[in-house]
Amino acid sequence: MEVGAQGERLAADLGRWLTEVTFVDLDTDEVTARVIDSVVRWAEAQGWRVYRRAPSVLPLPPPLEQRHSVLDVACARPDGPPVVVEVDHTDRARTVQKLRAEADAGRIPIWVRWGVGRFTAPPPPVRMVTVEVTRRAGPAGRGRLHSRGGDRPAPAHSTGGGTVTPQALPIPSTDPPASPEDPGKDT
Repeated sequence: MEVGAQGERLAADLGRWLTEVTFVDLDTDEVTARVIDSVVRWAEAQGWRVYRRAPSVLPLPPPLEQRHSVLDVACARPDGPPVVVEVDHTDRARTVQKLRAEADAGRIPIWVRWGVGRFTAPPPPVRMVTVEVTRRAGPAGRGRLHSRGGDRPAPAHSTGGGTVTPQALPIPSTDPPASPEDPGKDT
């Protein structure tokens, strides 16, 4: 099978796998970690050797050009070229550059983009898989929170056996108070 066709097939298969990913109120780093974990499980289910934070063929920009970028997931396959996967929530030109360099080195590059939409497809041979989420403002200091799939769960309620003792409460009168000059007069 041609490498381009393999890339299409693998991206479609990974996309189907990622449709099962659900979460509620995760921050950006938590979503990225959840998606990377799912990519790893997908690759392991194929029987591939999987490497997290594998070195890329692309060097870092100066002044770190002696070091190399890393890939979120790299997969060694016994029956074809390696597969490399980057997971991002933003449209980073550096990611496209890295994945194109990986393709030039004979690997099948897949870019998993997650977010609220507005995904721009990268140039071939990079294949894109999208994971759409919803977002909302989180509590102060937490930033935006992202959710995917299903309704938000009901809040946790207390369980178990407390006891309640009813108490009589006084009901205030709506009648005006009696005048001090005429204590016997009904009002």
